[in-house]
Amino acid sequence: MTVNRWYDAEDRPRIIALWGMPRSRSTAFFRMMAERGDFQVLHEPFSNLAEFGSVKVGERTVREEAELPSAIRELARSKPVFFKDTTDERYPALLDDEAFLGRDATHSFLIRHPAETIASYHALNPEVRLHQIGGQAQFELYEAVAERTSRPPVVIDSADLVSDAPGLVAAYCAATDIPFLPEALNWRPGELSEWQRTSRWHSEASASAGFRTKPRAHGTDLSADPVLSSYLRHHLPFYEALRERRLHPAGLQ
Repeated sequence: MTVNRWYDAEDRPRIIALWGMPRSRSTAFFRMMAERGDFQVLHEPFSNLAEFGSVKVGERTVREEAELPSAIRELARSKPVFFKDTTDERYPALLDDEAFLGRDATHSFLIRHPAETIASYHALNPEVRLHQIGGQAQFELYEAVAERTSRPPVVIDSADLVSDAPGLVAAYCAATDIPFLPEALNWRPGELSEWQRTSRWHSEASASAGFRTKPRAHGTDLSADPVLSSYLRHHLPFYEALRERRLHPAGLQ
């Protein structure tokens, strides 16, 4: 793919973050951003640091959450960075970094109806806990970013991504001030090296070639499970609040 050096302009963002609820197709979105070729891409640096105790950012190994934003800033000096992460954990040091939440990065958010997130997460981890559904932490982070930026952060819904990927990605690119590259909407199936630590969570993305969805029954009836239904009641208001702010596909505004 031909690389468009749009980022030579000083007024363009050099770091774009996508914060997704777990199981929200955020890895497929990451795959698209990798396909573009005009970003260095980082896959779940905060999540991997929390789970494994260290994460590579370029040539640098980071072991403390408070060091991670500066490592990403350093990496972005050579070429713009896109990273995606999940909100199944809360990141206190990130929430304390005023500059990274504000002027130093463009933060965006990918939501999914929590009933779908819960069913998909439970299928992979039956011991899933309330906070791991991610709606509350995602909303907290959204508010922290919104308080420090002049424009509302971009919110996209996973359902719109699979129903009209070209329209939604075009709108996303316009909202984040990057070129829309429609050829990046399709890619060759296969696992990326960035996913190897957590590969079992990304099998669908590895098998994908674009933003398509197949009906999948997870065998989980939330209404019949008092624990899972309580998760839904807890996270649904956060999802609904962000959904009211979501970006619509281009042409449907």
